[in-house]
Amino acid sequence: MRQTQDEKRTKTMEEDVKKKKTKKTMKIEGEVVVMKKNLLDFKDAMASFLDRVHELLGRRVSLHLISSLQPDPANEKRGRLGKAAHLEKWVTKIKTSVTAEETTFAVTFDWDESMGPPAAFVIKNHHHSQFYLKSLTLRNFPGGEGGQIHFVCNSWIYPSHRYRSDRVFFSNKAYLPSETPELIKELREEELNNLRGNEKGGELKEWDRVYDYAYYNDLGAPDKGPDSARPVLGGSPEFPYPRRGKTGRKHTKSDTKSESRLALLNLNIYVPRDERFSHVKFSDFLAYALKSVTQVLVPEIASVCDKTINEFDSFEDVFHLYDGSIKLASGHTISKLRDVIPWEMFRELVRNDGERFLKFPLPDVLKESRSAWRTDEEFAREMLAGLNPVVISRLQEFPPKSNLDSTRYGNQHSSIREEHIKPHMNGLSVQEALKQNKLYILDHHDALMPYLTRINSTNTKTYATRTLLLLQEDGTLKPLAIELSLPHAQGESHGSVSKIFTPAEKGVEGSVWQLAKAYAAVNDSGYHQLISHWLKTHAVIEPFIIASNRQLSVIHPIYKLLHPHFRDTMNINALARHVLINSDGVLERTVFPGRYAMEMSSSIYKSWVFTDQALPKDLLKRGVAIENPNNDNGVELLIEDYPFAVDGLEIWSAIKTWVTEYCSFYYKNDKAVENDTEIRAWWTELRTEGHGDLQHESWWPCMQTCDDLIETCTIIIWVASALHAAVNFGQYPYAGFLPNRPTVSRRFMPEPGTEEYTELEENEEVAFLKTITPQLQTLLGISIIEILSMHSTDEIYLGQRDSPNWTADDEPLEAFKRFGKSLELIENNIIRRNNDKKFKNRTGPVNMPYTLLYPNTTDYTREGGLTGKGIPNSVSI
Repeated sequence: MRQTQDEKRTKTMEEDVKKKKTKKTMKIEGEVVVMKKNLLDFKDAMASFLDRVHELLGRRVSLHLISSLQPDPANEKRGRLGKAAHLEKWVTKIKTSVTAEETTFAVTFDWDESMGPPAAFVIKNHHHSQFYLKSLTLRNFPGGEGGQIHFVCNSWIYPSHRYRSDRVFFSNKAYLPSETPELIKELREEELNNLRGNEKGGELKEWDRVYDYAYYNDLGAPDKGPDSARPVLGGSPEFPYPRRGKTGRKHTKSDTKSESRLALLNLNIYVPRDERFSHVKFSDFLAYALKSVTQVLVPEIASVCDKTINEFDSFEDVFHLYDGSIKLASGHTISKLRDVIPWEMFRELVRNDGERFLKFPLPDVLKESRSAWRTDEEFAREMLAGLNPVVISRLQEFPPKSNLDSTRYGNQHSSIREEHIKPHMNGLSVQEALKQNKLYILDHHDALMPYLTRINSTNTKTYATRTLLLLQEDGTLKPLAIELSLPHAQGESHGSVSKIFTPAEKGVEGSVWQLAKAYAAVNDSGYHQLISHWLKTHAVIEPFIIASNRQLSVIHPIYKLLHPHFRDTMNINALARHVLINSDGVLERTVFPGRYAMEMSSSIYKSWVFTDQALPKDLLKRGVAIENPNNDNGVELLIEDYPFAVDGLEIWSAIKTWVTEYCSFYYKNDKAVENDTEIRAWWTELRTEGHGDLQHESWWPCMQTCDDLIETCTIIIWVASALHAAVNFGQYPYAGFLPNRPTVSRRFMPEPGTEEYTELEENEEVAFLKTITPQLQTLLGISIIEILSMHSTDEIYLGQRDSPNWTADDEPLEAFKRFGKSLELIENNIIRRNNDKKFKNRTGPVNMPYTLLYPNTTDYTREGGLTGKGIPNSVSI
């Protein structure tokens, strides 16, 4: 029993202390690991100098251990403070360096033996500037395991005058609220109150440690005029949305419901300091920031592009992006860029030889062949193993039906009929194919149709699409038809007008079919970026992060379980609001819904169901699996060779086993979950505040049983790690060549007898490229997804932790080792499947092995880059 182990350990320590009667105080040696401000903060040299001055004047960094046995005479609810100890040799050890290096300090505590083992410590920074506190380790403590007590801190410590109360850190022991030692209960609650910041008004500053909720009311810039205004997302039935982290900035002058925005080049958006990128991650991210600053980039790129402005004239022109044929026009351009761009960012844009501007790596989809991407087999395969493998569903009735409100949108059912697809059905009738579970659909019709009139009033000209597919005997999918639909000319209440296109290889019919696939890909690209990626991973996870920090103590076992899966997410989401999803931001400029993009994601959020994010339930809901209690996870795939689902189910199972073993150690029965006050508060706030617009939905778990807790934690970890990896890191490998995954269409399908149709007959490549994303948007778009697809050099993958001492409990540590071993087995399984020629969907015509769900647990090289594999613990890019 865990409680018995704890009691034994404490008793042993107490006995060891009693034995040493010859001395009332003893010396406890320890080491503190700290890091100064990050290497890109050029004010750091002066700050380090001032810190030295403070040190010499006796204003030092002090630490006080807190007793677990003796109450404080001034407050009997708290442990007594030991004597102050100071970090030794600060002046000689801390160097002003261009790298942010860890420094280890010795520290010696005078400790009264009768105070027992310390349960926490207080740290006070009397220096001028902040530093990063990584850990405190006490060595040779009587009765401790191996004589060591670990405090894992990982927190920025600002000068003491910035805080309303002392900074407290607990040892790495996990406690449920009811099992917390009496003398740290009040400290536990006080620390949570500090993080809630309930009394904190006004704009939050970098040293504030406040986690709170806000609506998405900072995307628009109404003071610039109505074209830059955007609706507030969240807090209304019309535009529901998950909450984001609060910044407390002032509202805009022209709209009191909208929050003001920072200048574009100012990346200092408030998120709690410990949620911000590490120095390494921030360095990696600088390139991303620059490539997002369209006002700087677009004019400069335009000046170096020749031929037809803003058009690629052939696929060969696009291929030149990867062989470095676009060069800077002159040294003057370089100096002009350097005047407005920080050097670190500029260095990322100008590649190694210092001349070539925006030379991109060759995307994986082109490495084996420059034409395989155009095949029907590859087009279909990417629905199972591409960057958006989470939408395809089984067709269960024919023709496909719409779920849109017919009183508002008229008849939106599909116009596809059996005669359209019969020639391509491999001899099957539609009814036979339905019965044999062989008909599938990529259906973006209902998501787009309500917005199509508005979207097409801009420069975008696109359709709502349905793509029908047949599952063949060899396990591959074959496109049968693509339906392109527009709202009726007399108004959306009159239904839709549709055209059906079927596969063709030669002549103008073949060119028309390639365009039809491009329109379907445009739909899928927009849905992927806005819904599968942004909404269903980034946005929905942020409320869990805020609620966890506000309601779960750092010593709560569930906090310790989930915390690694929250790393960097608030920071990346804040930067996304700043430069990606904001009005006139990168997403609006490069993805077809344009200014209606975020509004559209809000309408999809209305039907988001937390429990359906569990992979087995998602597969069942989409009809691509059926229930089978004899299989692991209780499901059986109807498409045997579905790489995302096959690998994903193994990952899901490993996560669930780990979570089950971990939770079962702390919660012996359902009553323990029901009686956990912090879990109750966490789950209530998550529902009523974080996802408050959906709080009355009946599908929310009650959180009264171990099963509720295990399933919930498994879903959170799955979404933050594996699901995000599956929809994020394939972006450059597949969409770095934009004709394969166009994000915009600029004109409708050419009609016979028009100039556009003649052009399609005479020069298919030019017509195709004039229809999809234009040149400048392509350059901007692929420069962004290159960075989004990169693993950071400080990546921590699933099955890894940033500290081996993250908990003092042996059984969870052993369970975590087993989790790592199971992920290693999955790595081997993925390699084996990728090498098995039977599974055609795992590599496809482009010969590109599916590795997006390869865990990379065994990789500690910290190399990062465009690897196309690896599951980071969290939504961190």
